Amino acid sequence: MEDLMFHSLKELELQQSDYSTYITSLKEIYADMDRKYIEAVAYYIMDCTGCLDSCCLTRFYHHTIIEYLYLLEGFNSLAIDKRTEIRQRAVEVCEKTVDSEGKGTPIRIMCPLNIDGLCTIYEYRPMICRMHGIPHELRKPGCSPVKSPGCNTFLKIFEEKDYYPFDRTSFYLNMAQLEKRLRQSIGIVEKFKMTVAEMLL
Repeated sequence: MEDLMFHSLKELELQQSDYSTYITSLKEIYADMDRKYIEAVAYYIMDCTGCLDSCCLTRFYHHTIIEYLYLLEGFNSLAIDKRTEIRQRAVEVCEKTVDSEGKGTPIRIMCPLNIDGLCTIYEYRPMICRMHGIPHELRKPGCSPVKSPGCNTFLKIFEEKDYYPFDRTSFYLNMAQLEKRLRQSIGIVEKFKMTVAEMLL
């Protein structure tokens, strides 16, 4: 099943231009996320610059093929030498992660796209990279909102600050609907779960 997914994704890479409509919709979802995030950051007067607990050190899993395609679009826009450097970093990240899992010791390692503290394809970064760090909530039909705190650095600095309403529900729903349409169009039903480093390889 994993081999099937791999070959399907490799075929998608070769046909990325066929999915411009889906990419356009993804950009619109991202723009909505960014606007809401900027509102929240302005309320908290929050600045992540120079944060030692960088979210780029966290191993996030991403679950949408549409974000995979968009991330590759950004990666392929880089110069060849830069892509080579980043792929080498991705190999190291994956190898160290596998080694740490084998030893049962947790590891925090920088995302291969982060060079000198900056994301090399910031415009193309996935959903979780756009919204991580600040308190938020999710709403399921018939249930009370489920609230989550911000990152550890946020909690240390803004623990006493009143919560600014940041509801992620519509973003997740819109992303899920877009992903469903894309999957139906290409005939992929297998689950997708990859880190950025794995996507780049």
